Amino acid sequence: MSIKEQMVTSGKKWWRYIKITFMILVALGLALLLYLFFADYSEGTRTGYVTKISHKGYVFKTYEGELNFGFFGGTATKGLPSDNVWYFSVTNSKVAKDVEEASKSGSKVTLHYKQKYIKISLRGDTEYLVYKVEGLHQAQPATQTPPPANPQILPGASPDTSR
Repeated sequence: MSIKEQMVTSGKKWWRYIKITFMILVALGLALLLYLFFADYSEGTRTGYVTKISHKGYVFKTYEGELNFGFFGGTATKGLPSDNVWYFSVTNSKVAKDVEEASKSGSKVTLHYKQKYIKISLRGDTEYLVYKVEGLHQAQPATQTPPPANPQILPGASPDTSR
């Protein structure tokens, strides 16, 4: 074999390694991108009062809302009130209706959410996607009438004299 033929065969071999490496990097990049789009970073609940729910967007319409925690806290370092409003997005229209009902009634609700790694305008303006709403119905004390202090004996009934 001449030197020229050896260089051509070794060049073909290197080109094949470069193509394989490039395909592996593209596949890993695609897998990472899909993971960031669809995987959940965290899952949890937030409880408070829904103060706003709106359907907005230029091309992709999403439901965006605000939840007020209903308490005021202070930051220890600066003495300023902490932000007690949580911003969230809703992708399901049925869940958005439930959130809107909670907003109209002014009742305290618990919102179940999943936090994504990155926000996508297709899903909403925030990383927090609400998928379930639970209303907190606070039990009201039962109103009972106290027994009379001196029970009257009904006519026709004999008093209990067994004591």
